[in-house]
Amino acid sequence: MWTILAFISALCLGFYDISKKVALRDHRVIDVLTLSVCFSACLLAVPLLLSRCCPELMTGTPFYVPTLDGKAHLFTVLKSVIVLSSWIFAYISLKHLPISVVSPMQATRPMWTLVGALLIFGERLNTWQWIGVCLAIGTIFIFSFKNKKTITNSQSQITNKYYLALALAILIGACSGLYDKYLMRRYDHNAVQVYYTIYQAVMMVMVWTIDCVRHHRRPEPSKLSGLLPILLISVFLIISDNVYMLALRDPDSLIAVVSTIRRGGAVIGFAYGLLLLKEKDPLTKLLCMLGICAGLVCLAIGSL
Repeated sequence: MWTILAFISALCLGFYDISKKVALRDHRVIDVLTLSVCFSACLLAVPLLLSRCCPELMTGTPFYVPTLDGKAHLFTVLKSVIVLSSWIFAYISLKHLPISVVSPMQATRPMWTLVGALLIFGERLNTWQWIGVCLAIGTIFIFSFKNKKTITNSQSQITNKYYLALALAILIGACSGLYDKYLMRRYDHNAVQVYYTIYQAVMMVMVWTIDCVRHHRRPEPSKLSGLLPILLISVFLIISDNVYMLALRDPDSLIAVVSTIRRGGAVIGFAYGLLLLKEKDPLTKLLCMLGICAGLVCLAIGSL
């Protein structure tokens, strides 16, 4: 069951990446990130309020949000800081780099998560799982290296800082994945998701306000068509995170496998970049997409 949940999370994560790319086309990074996090906090505040006001109605449902003690709240605040840090760097890189480059490079995150899973949690993969992980991560790594070498010298100085931002997003995100497994074995996944999202919203509103004051900016109203992809960011992320955390609660789940499957959502970003945005080097990216799919098939076989 946890494997199926991981694939659902991957599907939603792919559409989440597309929504981010569309939203960032006409908006600043800080505006998109702040609005999307606030939308998510508002959506998740509904089951939280119902769980407090009508516990008899919510108890026993998949949407019930139990309380957390002080220590758990501190752990949740730390998760908010880690995730926000990763997101800020990821949004910056996505705004300035092609989605068919960013999505697969972000999918290398499981490689670092795998190292942590083996060293920290002592996870052991079977033969099919090892083949799947190596196929998916290896294909992405080769593609990422090749794509980096194709950048012209005139572009390299400008582009390097965005690749650095992407690298930081990947490394911090890998730490977040390992931390998620620690949290899910100790606390309810709904409570962690709801509270860490609300903490994120508070943090981003503070950062956004400081940015507006420093640069003397006034909030500008956005058209509904501009707000829709930002709202979709929230919806797809909430679903993806919820089923991902639910998968990690299974005592048999392996963070190395779940993380690799989840990042397989890059295939959707590939397809969007190649078919709709007509991004360059389609053959190489198509081969990379097929390599990732082959790896995911092997992971699915090994996890049955």
